[in-house]
Amino acid sequence: MVKSSYRILIIGYGSMGRRHSSNLLDILGNSVHIDVLRRKSSGAGSESDSDRRIRFLFSDDELEEAYDAVFITNPTSLHYETINKYLHLSDAFFIEKPVFVTGEENIAPLISVRKLFYVACPLRYSNVIQWLKKNIDFSVVHSMRVMSSSYLPDWRPGIDYRNTYSAHKEMGGGVSIDLIHEWDYISYLVGFPKTVKSIIERKSNLEIDSDDIAVYVAEYENMLAEVHLDYFGRKALRRVELFAEDDTIVADLINQKIEWLCSGKVVDLSEDRNSYQKKELEHFIDIIEGRSSNDNGIEEACKVLRITRGVL
Repeated sequence: MVKSSYRILIIGYGSMGRRHSSNLLDILGNSVHIDVLRRKSSGAGSESDSDRRIRFLFSDDELEEAYDAVFITNPTSLHYETINKYLHLSDAFFIEKPVFVTGEENIAPLISVRKLFYVACPLRYSNVIQWLKKNIDFSVVHSMRVMSSSYLPDWRPGIDYRNTYSAHKEMGGGVSIDLIHEWDYISYLVGFPKTVKSIIERKSNLEIDSDDIAVYVAEYENMLAEVHLDYFGRKALRRVELFAEDDTIVADLINQKIEWLCSGKVVDLSEDRNSYQKKELEHFIDIIEGRSSNDNGIEEACKVLRITRGVL
């Protein structure tokens, strides 16, 4: 059933809370009204915060009785507590990745209430990953090598990286789960592995207490997958290398192209970041309105999270 209007609650207003808010306003226009629950210490003013469709709240007493959807965009370590605390406010929840800290949290009470819990996985909707999903025959791929390497201090310009959740294990930081995107789109493309082995450590001079490198080797029926994640690479790299029978295919998620190293073929798949972020929100709205099924619920997201820890 198509809704004529949406009232949405966003809990947490960091970079992702702001991005989702802006994109929802673009997608739904004047049919959406957004409440933002945030800490008073955060302040309530920025260049995009004056929109009349956004209302800032600073206590639970100001909340509506019900919302069409609740977005959980606060630190990962608070997700489980937040969902349970505000479960009564909606039948639909959009949860930022990673869903929780360990993947071992007790989700049985959440599953039993039969509400919609969708966990963010935006790279699935990028042109590069969609092209691979629709066009590659993975049965002739014998090895997959996946890399995401970047320099944590460059992630959030103007913000001291040492004060972000990424830098602190207790807040849900660490490259192994912060870069859960990689294991998410791997599972989307080829499913879950039979076995996985990992080394997850802190090796650089970054002033953090979370892990800054994670390396995995996973076995599938017809191939091996190698995954490298780090916080300290000074040249940003994010790519998928497929070693197939007839060619080696390199999918570059930063430069948004796919190249065949033997044949020389190149496919340009350029798009801006908001393109796939918006496609994911549109998919979430389709799920709410019954046009699509939920393809990344809490159970699937917890399984991916356990793989990031080297556990099946």
